[in-house]
Amino acid sequence: MPKQVNYEDRRRQIAEAVCLLADEQGPEGVTMRDVAARAQVSVGAVQRCFRTKEEMLLFAVDHVGERVTERARARLARSPAQSAVTTLGHMAAEIALLREEHRAEARVWLAFVAKAAVSETLAGPLRTSYAALQDLLVRLVTEAAGSVPADEGAAPPDPCREARTLLALTDGLTSHVLIGHLTTEEAEDVLHAHLVGLWERLARP
Repeated sequence: MPKQVNYEDRRRQIAEAVCLLADEQGPEGVTMRDVAARAQVSVGAVQRCFRTKEEMLLFAVDHVGERVTERARARLARSPAQSAVTTLGHMAAEIALLREEHRAEARVWLAFVAKAAVSETLAGPLRTSYAALQDLLVRLVTEAAGSVPADEGAAPPDPCREARTLLALTDGLTSHVLIGHLTTEEAEDVLHAHLVGLWERLARP
């Protein structure tokens, strides 16, 4: 009796192979034949999961975005007792992909971002991933704002604007570390300084 293959597991296996190849040679250099070899499956197996290379790349973009978002959510679940302020800082560091073990993931993400600048088909899934991360940051900024005493005479910061700013900063730090403009430690210092300023805006001492 033929072995039953879990379709979604196979698609994720292929997406991992796409990411490895995209890290080595960029999305443009990825072929179905190379993906099949890296995933250790037949070309036919890849084609049964994805009709075209573009469809395969789209799934890989979603795969990376979901992996980053789920890792951030898992970190929240592991540390439910920490303060909202501390949680937001941890989430920002997670999203920035500054740690060495996430460097390949950061390279793949930025390679897809670069390609998406000239491909609306790829840009759509990336916007979805950024929107999910922004929604998470909005919730955490809102919680942090409610956890610190505020000046009653001052208008509170806009959580959406603060989340957008923080997401843009983490994205920029990812790029600067990858090209060697900043070290991981320098990027972490920049992120920490921004978060300190955010706490001050939230508290309005």
